[in-house]
Amino acid sequence: MTLDAGDFEYGVAAEIAPDVHRVVAKNPSKFTYHGTGTYILGRLGGDVAVIDPGPRLDGHRNALDETLRTSTVRSILVTHCHSDHSPLAGWLATETGAPTYAYGPHGSVEEWDIGGLPDDFGRAPERKPGDEPDDDGLATPDEPIVEESTDLDFAPDVEVRTGDQVFEAGDISVSALHTPGHTSNHTCFAMRGPGGNTIFTGDHVMGWSTTVVSPPDGDMGAYIDSLRMVAGRHDDLAVPTHGAPIPSPGRFVGDLVDHRLERERQVLDAVRRGCSTIPEMVAELYAAVRIELHRPAALSVLGHLVKLVDDGLVSTAARPRLDATYE
Repeated sequence: MTLDAGDFEYGVAAEIAPDVHRVVAKNPSKFTYHGTGTYILGRLGGDVAVIDPGPRLDGHRNALDETLRTSTVRSILVTHCHSDHSPLAGWLATETGAPTYAYGPHGSVEEWDIGGLPDDFGRAPERKPGDEPDDDGLATPDEPIVEESTDLDFAPDVEVRTGDQVFEAGDISVSALHTPGHTSNHTCFAMRGPGGNTIFTGDHVMGWSTTVVSPPDGDMGAYIDSLRMVAGRHDDLAVPTHGAPIPSPGRFVGDLVDHRLERERQVLDAVRRGCSTIPEMVAELYAAVRIELHRPAALSVLGHLVKLVDDGLVSTAARPRLDATYE
């Protein structure tokens, strides 16, 4: 089961693995690929858990309502509280009486001012009437991006830590795995079931793109450590919120670690060659990437620079910022 065009239908529950159904929200963008995947664990018509109820969209809410009509929701699991993952958790909890489970609300780390980027940085040329649409059919540069905003209203009924069991029904048991990095409260959920060991990775591991790690709540050092932890597990399948399931994910996630470390080396080399600002580094390191993705790329570069400053390999006048100078 993929998320290629024609392989799924918005709002329709599709079985992607034994006792695992996916309903895709119609919120495609440069952050969400074709949309947020909400996962239902357990047999429809029986006791189920729901992972990442998704964005506050009427169509998605109605699709979940219809899909879950004959089931008993026992647990609502939230990987983190970005606005494409958690907003419908409150509605679903009210409708079903099921508790929400997550590591905690947003912002369990110290916040600091990360500054800003020039207004014209990462902005694609204005589209003209008659221009061809983007090749991938996803968000256009002038589309408002809400998926990476934060759902500050979300707070779980039950705060979980690694190893805590959050759902059990029949042959299925699900436990939490705290994986900070993308956000400080990011949590994966590991399921043991008839299809083997499946890990639901939220935005920690995505099936179509690398993950944005944006300070101050995002932490590149913690992210790499969390990736190593997931790579060292023995899961049969990784299921991201965005993108297709990943069979035998150990090697895939290990390759993500190598990619992050290579990007870190590239950032360090760019500084050593005299690139002193993040826009300069992004222009060089992401030259082959669409310009409208340069702003999120800048956040990842900042994440690497925070780690490099902490490691004593790069310096800046004060705390790392998007508009700081590095050497």
